[in-house]
Amino acid sequence: MKSTASITLRKKANKNGLYPLAIRITKFRRSAYLYIGHYIDLKYWDEAKCLVKKSHPYATRLNSLLLIKLAETNKFLLELQSEGKDYSANQIKKEITYKNGNSNFFDVADAHLNELKINSKFGRHSVDKAVIGHIRRFHKSNLLSFQDLDENLLKKYMAYLRNTPKISERTIANHLVLIRLLFNKAIRKGMVDRKFYPFGRDKIKIKFPEAGKIGLTREEIKKIEKMEDLTKEEHHARNVWLFSFYLAGIRIADVLKVRWSDIYDNRIHYTMNKNSKLVSLQLPDKVHGILKDYIKDKRDENDYIFPELKVVSSKDKKKLFDKSKRANRNINAHLTNIASRAGINKKLSMHIARHSFGHIAGDKIPIQMLQKLYRHSSVTTTMMYQSYFINNETDKALNSIVDF
Repeated sequence: MKSTASITLRKKANKNGLYPLAIRITKFRRSAYLYIGHYIDLKYWDEAKCLVKKSHPYATRLNSLLLIKLAETNKFLLELQSEGKDYSANQIKKEITYKNGNSNFFDVADAHLNELKINSKFGRHSVDKAVIGHIRRFHKSNLLSFQDLDENLLKKYMAYLRNTPKISERTIANHLVLIRLLFNKAIRKGMVDRKFYPFGRDKIKIKFPEAGKIGLTREEIKKIEKMEDLTKEEHHARNVWLFSFYLAGIRIADVLKVRWSDIYDNRIHYTMNKNSKLVSLQLPDKVHGILKDYIKDKRDENDYIFPELKVVSSKDKKKLFDKSKRANRNINAHLTNIASRAGINKKLSMHIARHSFGHIAGDKIPIQMLQKLYRHSSVTTTMMYQSYFINNETDKALNSIVDF
């Protein structure tokens, strides 16, 4: 069946209420769209002529551009027909996009965000959406070809981020990781040639600075355990923090989702929210003391142990994510008060429970065992949690030399 191309105005408006101009490619009643990068108000569209009305201030230029793009598309369709190539509408779009070198980074980025939302990866979606927002504000346009996303532009973007308040070197590295991910997706889809890849040897290298999070010592944790005269909210925050610490630094999103049915045979069994890995840990005696504080509110075996998610349907993953995020913020606020009252000058948050466990584990267990407890794929990641042990070893080495 012959492919056809036509000028159209897509009926889905952007956040400013404007509609995108595009070339529609149709084959077997299926369509794909090549966007020209311009948007207009619906009142300026001539539905009968499929052109921009003369009343639009840039009607002549926009219509000229549309006709040029239509001619280019029809030329390509004729080439395919003469060569006997039977492509779908979507394949034709990809070929034209790649041939013209105008693949849009933000199209791939938006598709990535949509995929995360479909897969209920709300935490990742929130982070990546913020990164893409930074890139849009830096570029000041919704059009950015992968060919233009070269080393020079990335260096300018890195400089832009360094002049942005509250952006650390680690955050910059995370931005580059996402850009690299999207670039690789575009390469796999045939939207851009690998020769334009801006990362790697003699190009942009992503370097992560050493983690600055400092875990608590045994003495500091004992102070927290022994604290009295806590408010109800502070007592709960301490319980949640210690529950996480005692069980190898379980992440807050996983702590709040633990149900009574997840605990049996004196073990906790759960699936990590971050990477879907299965975890089974023996319950230390100290955990049983925490559980006693919540047994009175237990409705059934399938009930959550901690109260934050009890009022949310387990089927509504977005609400579960939002509720967990708010709970983490509230608990961290109470932990800050606890640290101040205990005379601890370090930052105390839920994530510090994980670092504290690694901090103390250094001289107790092999790093490979800590890697298993954390379910890390790489031991390099685990080493970031053992700064105390590494520093302790170097301190001993230094003292052994200068102590004479």
